Amino acid sequence: MKSKINVRLVGIAVLAIFATVISITIIYYNLFKKQVRTDLSVSAKILRDTHYFEAVNIDTVRIDLSTDIHELRVTWIDKDGTVLYDNDTSAELLSNHLDRPEIKEAFDNGVGESVRKSDTMNKNTFYYAVLLDNGTVLRVATNAQSLWAVFVSVSPIIALIILFIIAICVAISHMLTKQLLKPIETMAENLENADYESPYRELDPLAEMLRTQHTDILMAAKARQDFTANVSHELKTPLTAISGYAELLGGGMIREEQRIHFCHEIQKNSERLLAVINDIIRLSDLDRKEMNTGFEEIDLQEIVNDCREELLVNAKQRNVDIYFELQSEPVHGNREMLKELVENLAQNAIRYNNQGGKVIISTGNREGIPVLIVRDNGIGIPASDQQRVFERFYRVDKSRSKASGGTGLGLAIVKHIVEIHDAKIELDSAPDVGTTVTVIF
Repeated sequence: MKSKINVRLVGIAVLAIFATVISITIIYYNLFKKQVRTDLSVSAKILRDTHYFEAVNIDTVRIDLSTDIHELRVTWIDKDGTVLYDNDTSAELLSNHLDRPEIKEAFDNGVGESVRKSDTMNKNTFYYAVLLDNGTVLRVATNAQSLWAVFVSVSPIIALIILFIIAICVAISHMLTKQLLKPIETMAENLENADYESPYRELDPLAEMLRTQHTDILMAAKARQDFTANVSHELKTPLTAISGYAELLGGGMIREEQRIHFCHEIQKNSERLLAVINDIIRLSDLDRKEMNTGFEEIDLQEIVNDCREELLVNAKQRNVDIYFELQSEPVHGNREMLKELVENLAQNAIRYNNQGGKVIISTGNREGIPVLIVRDNGIGIPASDQQRVFERFYRVDKSRSKASGGTGLGLAIVKHIVEIHDAKIELDSAPDVGTTVTVIF
C-alpha cells in the first residue's frame, strides 16, 4: 500500500511538473513573439524616419545597412512589388514581392505582418511591413527560434530541474505516506480496544466496521472451533457405545437376553449417529443455500397440514396432546424448508414436554404480517439459556435431550431457515410453564 501511494504521489508530481513546464514554455514563447513584433515595429519606424527611402529614384547603392543593423533584414518594395533594395541580397536577384501577405496587408492597411518558418524548421522569420508616404513599402524581418527549438535549447536545464523536484517529491511522498498510514497502523493494533479513538474523524466508520468484522471473525473462529469439538463429542459417544457393545457381542460370553439388549443399544446408537450426521449435512446445505432458491407463494396452513399426520403420531407416542389452530396465510418461501421449520419446532415442543402435556400450532397474521406460532406447556427454558438455544449442539438439559433423541441441531436448522426467508423468530419461555416460539415472516 505504501509503495502504491508513493508511486501515485510521485506520478502526480511528475505530471504537474511537465504540465507546468509546457505551460510556462508556451506562455514565454507567446510573450517572446509579441516582443519580437514590437521590436520590428519600432525598427521599421526608425528606418522610416531616416528618410533613406523617400524617393524611388534614390541611388540604392548609397544605402548600406548591412553593417549598421545586425540580424535585421531590410527590404524596400516598389508599388508594383519590385524589390528596390535588400540589405542581405542583391535586389535584382529577388522575385516580385507583391504576393507576400505582409506586403499585401501593408498596401491595404498601412502596416502588415506575418510569420513564416524557415527551411531548417528550427527558426521562424518574423516580417513587419509599413507603407511609406511615397507609396512604397518598407519591410523589416528577423529570425527567431521556434517553440520547439526554444524547448530543446533549455531542455537540459529543465531536465535537471525536473530531476531535482522529483527527488524532493519522492522524499516528501515517503514522509507524507508514513504520516498518513501511521494512524491507520495504530488503529489496526487497537482493534480490540473499544475505547480507542482514531485520530481522523473520517476513519471512525472504517474503524467501527473493522472492529465489528474483527469481532465477528473471532466469534466465527470460536464457533467453528466449538462446532468441531461438539461434532467430535457427539459422534464419539455413540461410536464408543457401538464399539463397546460390538466387542462384547464378539466375545460370545453373554447370555441371550443380554445379546438382544446389546443389539438394541447398537441400533439405537446407530440411529442417533445417523441423525447427527444428517443434521450436520443439512446445516451444511443451508449454509450454502442461495437466498430465494425455489421460492413460491405458499399457504402456511397447507404447510402445517402436510406435517399433521407425522406430528400426531409422535405426540401420541410421547403421550402429548397436539392441537391445530390454522388460518390460511400466504407467504413467499421454499416449501421443503418451511415443512422442516414446522417439524423441528413441533418436535421440540413434543420432545421437551411432560406426560399429558399439550402443544398448539397456530398460523395467522399479526397486524397483517404472517406468523407461525408453536406453544407448549412443557419444561420451559431458563432465561439464562434462551439466548443460546439456537446455537449448534447447545442443550439446556443434556441428559434429557439425549434420552429423547435430540441432536442439539434442530433449533440451529430453524434459525438458518428463518434467516433464509428474511424472517425473524421470537422466543418466550419460563421453566415449568412452557415455551412459545413465534416466526414472523
